[in-house]
Amino acid sequence: MVDGVSEIIEEKVPYYNSLIKKGKKIPEHKLFYDSSSETLEPVYFFILDMLNEFGLETEKLIDNFTSSPGSGHFAELGQRATIMQQQGTKLLGDINTVLRSVLNIIYDLKDFRLRLQQYDELKGKSKEAALLSLKQLWLDKVDITKQNSSIKAMALGQAGFQTLMDAFLVVNDESLKDEKGQEIDLNERVKRILRARIMEFNHWLVQSEAELRKRYNLEKTYLRSQVNALKLYSRWAKPYLKAAQDLEAGERGREPALVKAFNTILLEMTLLAKRKIKAQEEAKAGNLPNDFQKLKTKDYYLCVLVSFRFRGIPQRASAQQSHYVFGGRAEVSFKAYALNEDELKMIDEELEESDMNDALKLIEGTTTESLEQLQGEIDFFLDEKDVEETISTEKKEEESSNPFKALIGGYNKSEEKSKDKKEGDSKKKEKTVLRAESWAEKEYIRKFAEGQAKGTAFTLFDVYKKAHGMASFM
Repeated sequence: MVDGVSEIIEEKVPYYNSLIKKGKKIPEHKLFYDSSSETLEPVYFFILDMLNEFGLETEKLIDNFTSSPGSGHFAELGQRATIMQQQGTKLLGDINTVLRSVLNIIYDLKDFRLRLQQYDELKGKSKEAALLSLKQLWLDKVDITKQNSSIKAMALGQAGFQTLMDAFLVVNDESLKDEKGQEIDLNERVKRILRARIMEFNHWLVQSEAELRKRYNLEKTYLRSQVNALKLYSRWAKPYLKAAQDLEAGERGREPALVKAFNTILLEMTLLAKRKIKAQEEAKAGNLPNDFQKLKTKDYYLCVLVSFRFRGIPQRASAQQSHYVFGGRAEVSFKAYALNEDELKMIDEELEESDMNDALKLIEGTTTESLEQLQGEIDFFLDEKDVEETISTEKKEEESSNPFKALIGGYNKSEEKSKDKKEGDSKKKEKTVLRAESWAEKEYIRKFAEGQAKGTAFTLFDVYKKAHGMASFM
């Protein structure tokens, strides 16, 4: 695993892949340091500080460890990992509870919105259909509670009231007049009951809308608080889940250095140190042709891949502390590469898709993807304008409609925004495509960066070797 990055570079980067196929090897310098009495941390931090002093931007790509099952270090980290897992599991339970609450609130808000649309239509063009729909709702939900005295029961089961339901659906006020202003021809018994029911319906219409809008706004406020709680729990859970994943030991079943009963640990790390090649400045300095002062090219970097492999003996720092120190054998490898911006992005993507980050993907899926799936509906309700404000805005737009508005895209702004958003999302998911190198980039900048990288890698190797008087090196 420790040399997995170099394998990605030599397999995926066309320049180095062609060199490997031709039988050429990438220059590599190795250091070996073996001391069971001295700790391994100084080796790592000396090289890390040296990379920074050379002006290289350094990032850690791989950090793995494996302890033999019989070691005290294995038991100690196992206990710590268990604590992190238990705490993370508890928070995940809270996240699931809040997430179910968010789902239920969204479904309730959808139902409320469907109901409120009928009230909104009373102020719009479909007033008659909306009123009939609300009357039917009142008959089914409110008036039906009167049982034998309800309009449906009287119209369908009692003689002399067959016209009661039709009259209730036609008449809109207590005057019992039709659309032409003429009083409807009904017998007095039906009229007396109809006036009372129309009055009840009109009162219900006003009160039910007010209560429904109040409940709708309360549910939106509750949704906002639950979403904030979900984000907070997710933020709390991530460190515990990340720590539990970091404390997981790698599997090295056939590794000869790991004997089950021995007190042994293997540490593997890879650092990528890079520095940007500034073509214009190098051309001014005479290291590149003068044409590169005006020529636009891709960004190239001299890169040094530093790989560590530690085989150590974990020992407690003191009887009172649970901290361990490691003495043992250190193997450090320096490899030089010249990579451009596209190739570095591709390497990052390959590492993200590899098995090294599977646990991190599970963490992201547990804490964020569920919320992202609902984000569209959540934003719809939380960012929704008031109904009256929306209606007034629509009226203003209708009154100020311009026949030339469509020509300048005025009616399609929301569609264009959603289209741009979809295109942006698709771009995020696309993998980096390696652009072809120009002849000038390959023959000059690449080779110049490669020469700089080789010189830097050897200098790092040589400085460390001389500083420590090491006799074992390659």
